Amino acid sequence: MVPVREGTNVGIVDSPLKIVTPITLEGSVVRLEPIQREHIGTFWEVAGHALDDIFEWFPYRLKTREDFQLMVEKAFDEQRRGESVVFATIERGSGRVIGSTRFMNIDRVNRRVEIGSTWIVPAWQRTAVNTEAKYLMLRHAFEAWKCMRVELKTDALNQRSRNAILRLGAKEEGTLRRHLITWTGRVRDTVYFSILDSEWPEVKARLEARLGGRVSSKDI
Repeated sequence: MVPVREGTNVGIVDSPLKIVTPITLEGSVVRLEPIQREHIGTFWEVAGHALDDIFEWFPYRLKTREDFQLMVEKAFDEQRRGESVVFATIERGSGRVIGSTRFMNIDRVNRRVEIGSTWIVPAWQRTAVNTEAKYLMLRHAFEAWKCMRVELKTDALNQRSRNAILRLGAKEEGTLRRHLITWTGRVRDTVYFSILDSEWPEVKARLEARLGGRVSSKDI
């Protein structure tokens, strides 16, 4: 490690992230398991009846089983390149697959990751599932990987997602205007948020209070 002068806002330069996979993260209501190709059919089965509700704000197309197959194959490609760690979201009480989420845009040298591409079937939206899943991922990023920064982003028009990210304790950083072209041809502005390692203790305490002490310490 290389120390820097006091008074600068640069921290201590540490070694790159060491990410060991596979990873399973388990809480009280949710378990995040490594994605498998078998999940293609399961994802389609649980989400196919509510595609417009679930994927309204996704920039890429998810309308057919073939789209889900492409999504999963792309996830495996990203994992092979070391860019992502992708999970199936399991509701522990029933053992049912109810969605997916991932670490993405992994930057080992600069010790940062993004949490995103999250979707949950309608019956489990606005429950403890998403909060606990985010808590487990943030805890792993900051405490196991020793990240300096975790990023989240969303479509500028998706106010519900923006509010949910702020409730996690993330700070809004700004908007990338005309950031990308969605599959419908709409040009999207993207709002970026982050949580820093120095902010994690306070964010962690707030999330644990929201979850009522139900979270587990089990990371596999």
